[in-house]
Amino acid sequence: MDILKNKYDLTLEALEELTAELTPTKVPSRNLVEKTQRLVDRTPLEQAIGDFHPLHQDALFLGVAHDGLPILLNLRDPSPGPLLIAGDEGSGKTQLIQTIAQAITLIHEPGDVQFGVVTNYPEEWQIFDKSPHCVGIFPTYHDTTAKFITSLSDWAHNNRGNDRTTLLLLDDLESLTQTDTETQQALRWLFLRGPNRQVWPITTLNASRAQKVSPWLDAFRTRLFGFIKNSRQTEALVPAHGAELNSLEPGTEFQMREGHHWVRFWIPSID
Repeated sequence: MDILKNKYDLTLEALEELTAELTPTKVPSRNLVEKTQRLVDRTPLEQAIGDFHPLHQDALFLGVAHDGLPILLNLRDPSPGPLLIAGDEGSGKTQLIQTIAQAITLIHEPGDVQFGVVTNYPEEWQIFDKSPHCVGIFPTYHDTTAKFITSLSDWAHNNRGNDRTTLLLLDDLESLTQTDTETQQALRWLFLRGPNRQVWPITTLNASRAQKVSPWLDAFRTRLFGFIKNSRQTEALVPAHGAELNSLEPGTEFQMREGHHWVRFWIPSID
């Protein structure tokens, strides 16, 4: 608990220095069918990022498309809004946000991009706890978590003239919708306005639980999908037909909608 408290104090200091206006990413259309040998081999993250060196400092790395191009989010364009990662249990949702966090440590300076994690399973994030980019690993129902989220919202309300960005990595949307009223209000505001104020919420959701959080889904214009076996579960989640999410490789492959097309991508290994 002392570690969490120290992290929280460091977070408050860091949040006082942030500001600006954020970015969405424009990703070109890509082949949705081809599977490359690199997907099978699970190229290590550091090697995959090295293939694209140098990436722009405003680019957040999400994965690699099947045509070999990186999937990026532009941290200076808020139009995509917060990101929702939906899939079945075991589809790789946590692995994806861990890949994003690890990519931050490889691409960005701690003074430019930081991340905080809210999770039901903090032990899964122990390797990130000592990273200078990490402002804290917060158990979902701990008091410091509510304080962290509300302080982040307060900071985002008032920040001006700073270029630092904070990613709020929320591993399980359903759990967070069961927190106290003040925390839920802070979350709703961050989902609505965070990307305009240098705070990017990225949250996971078990697809089978989508109906349990249906009032929250409208906050997410940008949705990434992992393997979902039952297509009936996608009706409240998927913005268009033809996704074929049951053909994705669990733990490795994801899909997103870009314009009139579906774009498949894979995540490198962080082992």
